[in-house]
Amino acid sequence: MEHPENSSEYAGLQVNSGVEQPSIINPYLKRGRFRRQELSAADMVEGILKGDITILSQAVTLIESVNPTHQQKAQEVIEKCLPYSGHSVRIGISGVPGAGKSTSIDEFGIHLLKEKGGKLAVLAIDPSSERSKGSILGDKTRMEKLAVHPDSFIRPSPSAGSLGGVARKTRETIILCEAAGFDKIFVETVGVGQSETACHSMVDFFLLIQVAGTGDELQGIKRGIMEISDGIVINKCDGDNVDRCQMAATNFRNALHFFPMPESGWTPKVLCYSGFYGTGVKEVWDMIYQYFDFVKANGYFDYRRNEQSKYWMYETINEHLRLNFYNNPLISQQLEAAEQSVLLNQKTSFVAANDLLNLYYTQLTNKNR
Repeated sequence: MEHPENSSEYAGLQVNSGVEQPSIINPYLKRGRFRRQELSAADMVEGILKGDITILSQAVTLIESVNPTHQQKAQEVIEKCLPYSGHSVRIGISGVPGAGKSTSIDEFGIHLLKEKGGKLAVLAIDPSSERSKGSILGDKTRMEKLAVHPDSFIRPSPSAGSLGGVARKTRETIILCEAAGFDKIFVETVGVGQSETACHSMVDFFLLIQVAGTGDELQGIKRGIMEISDGIVINKCDGDNVDRCQMAATNFRNALHFFPMPESGWTPKVLCYSGFYGTGVKEVWDMIYQYFDFVKANGYFDYRRNEQSKYWMYETINEHLRLNFYNNPLISQQLEAAEQSVLLNQKTSFVAANDLLNLYYTQLTNKNR
């Protein structure tokens, strides 16, 4: 474009057109050059058994995918890794939001790696939004020491609406981590409070983190989560909060007397510690390993793992039946009509559900003839 300053009326002034700007795209860049190579199931298994963290992360992502093709490949990887699993210590950690779970895991993990060695995997479950369905997945920011430790692996996963604050695929992720050589597994829940059965059914020790000022003995009795806890610890026992934490520990000990004796025969202990300052962490681990010695001696450790395997078999059956029902083309067509009949008070919710189920069963029967 011609500049107006080059007009004759502006004598002695001239503006050059300038240098032509190069394209922002690198002409030497080959398309697809940086595309990630898709690994086969055999390659993934080989990488996992070698302890390759990158391949392990890709395999976990594959497990979490809802794509049927990915699921088929993921199951193949899990099946081949299964013989190399089962040799770790699995610990579930739960507590109300703000109890200091992530900070405590950072201290617990560093202490464990220093004292016992080995490798630690932290499976942190982050709550998913009911509106956007997204998760922050920012637990690593509060695990500053473990995040940079060469023998630790932190994998945040979205809860994706799973009951108990534990992702449905966490159980399978544990198998991959064990096959990769991680002999210590932490499973951190979102801390929903009373629906922690899913986490309890995949770990060997269930640790409940509490804070002072959450109620008296009666409030403790009402909490169903205390019935499945193998140990209770009161966090933030430092500064002016020490007396309150000691009082809270006494209240929880009194509340535990009202519960029946657990199947393991182990009486849960209540301890105080500070995750921020790292005080009392050794005593917590002494309690945990005392529990393992106790349950391995009386045979409950192996019994619990067998019961967990059966539980997850039935849970998998239930999940596949539910998915098969909703993915059925005929049911998908009739769902909206059933919803409208309920909203217009033409049918009750229970009758509409029974009609859909009968339709589903009839279709299956006709296919099998």
